[in-house]
Amino acid sequence: MIVASSLALLSLIIPPVSVLSSASVALVTLRRGALEGLTILASSSVAAGLLGFFLLGNYQFALLYVLVLWLPVWLISIVLREGRYLSLAVEIAVLIGVVTVVGLYLYNPETSTMWKDILSQMLPAKAPVEDIQHTIDVMSHYMTGIVAAGSVFSLLFGLFIGRWWQATLYNPGGFRQEYLALDTQPRLALGSIAIVATAWLSSGLLSEVLWNISILLFVLYTFIGTAVLHTVFAATKQARFTVPMFYITLFLIPHAMLLVALTGLGDTWLNLRKNSNQHTPDGGK
Repeated sequence: MIVASSLALLSLIIPPVSVLSSASVALVTLRRGALEGLTILASSSVAAGLLGFFLLGNYQFALLYVLVLWLPVWLISIVLREGRYLSLAVEIAVLIGVVTVVGLYLYNPETSTMWKDILSQMLPAKAPVEDIQHTIDVMSHYMTGIVAAGSVFSLLFGLFIGRWWQATLYNPGGFRQEYLALDTQPRLALGSIAIVATAWLSSGLLSEVLWNISILLFVLYTFIGTAVLHTVFAATKQARFTVPMFYITLFLIPHAMLLVALTGLGDTWLNLRKNSNQHTPDGGK
């Protein structure tokens, strides 16, 4: 409770710390079940609210923040604990993001206008507005999907760390096997292709909503593609070099994630891992 609540408030200053806060809730839920996870969530929320009141003078913001931060990871942890398939948990996390995007557009069809106003207010006072206004106009149509994708990525990263902690304590090497086995069903892949194709061929609000959903699907297949390529590189004789270089490349060249996502999508039919040894020792380093 102390770890979750204190890290949640610290993440207001250092945002990446929120992942560790979520991971602590995920660990308890994965190991002890939904009820104890909910107990930690509720207790930590009260603690965060009190800390927020004394440190920030505003308990409502702190309380809302931690609930938004922890509720999704608690739900996904229950899915993973009961379903025992990491792929299912990832798909549900993406589904939550999709429902959020659709719900936001149903609530406010002019979501892009909202984002345009927000982005314009974030500009420095002396910024050459004319030079970047076009970029803002374009980005505003996709910000809902980008923010939702970032939230889903953070959610899954917290879940993965919690699962890794659990495996380290009770089943060494278990998380690695689970992660490298990530995949999805052909019907979901076909549905994803249909969504992108419809977004490309349509126009107006429908196209905008579908493109934002496509951004979330990109997150799904990036995780799967990473697992596929890790497995393939780990099976090579130079695994101790190729696996680290793969992740370094993703960090230095983010655009490479598009190829990774396409690999994840294509693996649904190509099954690139079928001849790869997932237990190559060097691949886990």
